[in-house]
Order: sequence, then structure tokens, then C-alpha cells
Amino acid sequence: MIPTDRLPGPRPWRPGRLGRQIVAVAIAVVVALVGYGIYTNGGLFGGGGRAGAPTLTIYTYPSLFGGNCGGTPQFNETFGGFEAKYHVSIQVVCPTISLVGALLAQRGSPGADLVIGLDELTAPVAQADGLLIPYEPPAAAFINGTLAAELSPTWGVVPYEWGYLGIDYNTTFNSAQGGSIAHLSLDSIAQNRTLASNFLYENPTTSITGEEFLAWEVLYYQDVLHQPWESFWNATLGVAPTSPDWGDAFSAFVAGPGAPGMVVSYTTDPACAAFAPSYCGAPGSYNSTVSWFHGVPYGWRTVYGIGIVAGTTHPTLAEEFENWFLGPTVQSLIPTSEWMYPANSTVALPSVYDAAPNPASFVPLNDALAPSSLAQAMLGWLDTWQSLS
Repeated sequence: MIPTDRLPGPRPWRPGRLGRQIVAVAIAVVVALVGYGIYTNGGLFGGGGRAGAPTLTIYTYPSLFGGNCGGTPQFNETFGGFEAKYHVSIQVVCPTISLVGALLAQRGSPGADLVIGLDELTAPVAQADGLLIPYEPPAAAFINGTLAAELSPTWGVVPYEWGYLGIDYNTTFNSAQGGSIAHLSLDSIAQNRTLASNFLYENPTTSITGEEFLAWEVLYYQDVLHQPWESFWNATLGVAPTSPDWGDAFSAFVAGPGAPGMVVSYTTDPACAAFAPSYCGAPGSYNSTVSWFHGVPYGWRTVYGIGIVAGTTHPTLAEEFENWFLGPTVQSLIPTSEWMYPANSTVALPSVYDAAPNPASFVPLNDALAPSSLAQAMLGWLDTWQSLS
């Protein structure tokens, strides 16, 4: 049974790159790096830090473990537990800009020892720019090698959670469409104005979820349908509703009568609804799917990782924290606070995950490109998408 004190906050929001310009802006505004929030633990979680003890500084996204740069039991258990075990202090910083932008802005003189939250699109950028120290932790033995390769084949960024983007669909809307949404093909959205006008997606230039969906759509069209990917957007832009970020999009989807019938989100949403309907909508009111073709479900796998920052003054302690973060104590918090699958395969899932579609049945489109090639290709896809819009 899941403890009631681990009720989740809203699904974690992770800062996207806001386009390529973010890196240039980052370098110009280093002073504002930590403007969003700083959570200095220093033993506040129950006897961890002590005078003269080393301090680990960790960059991450504000909603890690459902908080606001801290403030949840899961957050306290993760960072406070490490403080108590190793008699150190931890300072968690949530930059106002993207994580990779923050690291680039401080290259050569980093303010962080570790970074939590680089994904399959940003990890290759950080790795290519020499911002991380490769480290293969003991828990690597329990992490799927394909997940690791999608972030960093050399363990510069190590997966701690993963999942699939999904197309959540209202069950009433699905019934009105004869049940066709459950095995949706993306090109069917482009060919049907009713579907297109009910398809809410996130803008890829302002949302990491939107950026990941763009990658999903491109590779689905190119590698599965063998059609120009631009044709999807030529048919849907101006018809399909859009949102600047995931939070606004999902809130609109679960708003009730008049809401769009579909939204780009995550396949674990039905599990979240089963566990905490006040946050994720009424159980059974919607389901989630991926993109189907000839009976085969193709999806986009999201992978998030932790890495040690090049130039850290506490390399051994940083390794110990990474080991802690990938161990069962922290990994068991992932399913009902991050609403993702823990990377450590020894950690059991709560029963509410039975409400979500089985990710083992999906064919990941990520494998079509190496991480470095994907990061480079995304720049061109974004340029083209903006020219279409």
C-alpha cells in the first residue's frame, strides 16, 4: 500500500530549451541563474549538515518529486536522507533557464556538483560540450542498457526514470469516434478535421513535451509511414489547439465539458488518475495511447538522467549521491511522485500502474537515431516547424 503522505503534486514540469536562443541568453545572464529558487537543506531535514561539512550543490527542475524546488516528503527523504547518512549539506538550485543552458553558462567554473533532469534531447548536448564526468555506478547492473544508451553510451548521464509520451483521450470522445482513438495513427489526425480540432499539443519551441512530440511525429512519419513529416503539420496547424506548456495543456484537457478530446501527455496518466484524481482527473474518464500502424504501437520514450558536473570539487561525494539516487530508497519514490518508471529494475511498481498501458508493448522510435544525431537533427526540425507555423 502506498503511504497517504506521499500524495503527489502536479506532474513534474521540466524546463524546455525555449529554442536555441536560450544558450546565448544563458551566457549573458549568469547572475540570474538561481533566480527561480534555492533550497538549502543544511541539515533542515533532520540532522544532516554540520559545521564545516562539505556542501553538494545540485541543479534540477523545480517540480522534482512534486514540489516547488523542495517542500514535499519525497524531496526531504531523498536529500535529507543523504545528508544524514553522509553528514554533509545539500543545496538544491532550480535555475530560471534550462539545465543545459545553466551548465553551459558556467563551463570552466561550475556552480553545481551534480545535475538532475537532463533528458534524451539535452543530455547529448551537455555530453558533447564536455560538461559532465562519465561515471558508471553500481546500479548500472539494474538499468536497461538501451535506456542508458539513449542518454549517454559512456555513462555521462545515467537514467533514473523513464516513460512514454502518450496521447490521452477522453473515453466519451473515443466512443463518439467508434473507439478508433485507442489505436490512433497520427496521419488519421491529419486526415480528419474533427480529430485535428480536438488534438491539443504543446508548442515545441516553449515546451520540452512539445519538442519530444515533434521528434515522435517526425520519426513516425519518416521511419514508419515513409512520408514527409511536414504533411502532418500542414494539415493540423491552425486547426489543432496548442498550449505553451504541458501544465496548461493537461489542465485544459481535464477541465470538463467543452475540453479537447485529446492531449499530448504521458501514458502513465491513467495510473496517476487512479491514485490521485484531484490532480490527474477522474479515474476511467480518459485513457492513453501511442501511435499505431498495422497493429503495432510506436511511441516516444522519455528518459531522464543524473550526471556529475565536470569541475566538481567533490567528485567522490558526487558519486556517492548518484549511487544513493539510483538506489531503492529513492527509486521507490519515483512512481507516485514523478509518475515515471524507475530506472532501477529491482524496484516494484504500485498496483495503480495496472491502469496504464504496458510500455513493454511499445516500439520506441528513439532507436532510429544516435543521441548525438538526435540532438543535432532537432535543431533543423524546430527551424522547419517554425517556418510552417
